Amino acid sequence: MALLEEDEPFPVDVINLGGDSPIFLVCEHAGRRIPRKLGDMGLSDGDRQRHIAWDIGAEAVSIQLAERLNAPCITQVYSRLVCDCNRDIHVPSFIPAMSERTVIPGNAAVTPAERDARIEEIYRPLHDRIRDELDKRSATGRPTIFVSMHSFTPIFMDEERPMHIGLLFDRDPRMASLVGSVLRADSDLIVSDNEPYALDWRRDFTVPEHGERRGIPSLEIEIRQDLIANTEGQVAWAERLAHALEQSALHLLSEVS
Repeated sequence: MALLEEDEPFPVDVINLGGDSPIFLVCEHAGRRIPRKLGDMGLSDGDRQRHIAWDIGAEAVSIQLAERLNAPCITQVYSRLVCDCNRDIHVPSFIPAMSERTVIPGNAAVTPAERDARIEEIYRPLHDRIRDELDKRSATGRPTIFVSMHSFTPIFMDEERPMHIGLLFDRDPRMASLVGSVLRADSDLIVSDNEPYALDWRRDFTVPEHGERRGIPSLEIEIRQDLIANTEGQVAWAERLAHALEQSALHLLSEVS
């Protein structure tokens, strides 16, 4: 059974694909669109605008980073309520029945055929495109540093999260260490490693699959969403991260060469 109707957008947006930066950006939780056949998934409009549906501000920062760095960026336009494109398809949170304390009625009784449609029409196009573009870069010998962009809530399950940014990695700490060193030059910033989440290859997918498995330097960036909820914050963080990523890439690639 098909999920997307013919007039609905393709799930993947590609920005600045010809950019010459070694930085390769992805934003898996960029959009909050829900396929027409799924209706409102039993959620209010307010719930569909919350963090449970998308990473607030992450797409805007990613696009501005792509422009500042002259870097390619691949984004996903559909909500992670449909399926979470940063999860292994075998974990329960891939199609969440509950997010934070919110029950997702539209995911309560997903049939195998419906699940397969979400994988084939939403999940695979994103990861196939990422894989194809990285393969092309590898085939031509282009250096690549893989960066996945996200945002997180300032409070989760009543627990405050004071950090401004989290730098996530599993088996490869190189980029987290370099970017962290640049960002920590600003003593007003609270920069955390593997907080508020720890990246885990048994659950998370994008960085382990496309970055660490390939052996290329990689990093997942999490910015607190209240800091990038408006244009002013998005611009400020894009400028800050462009500088940190450029400096880190220069340092890392000079060591490799």
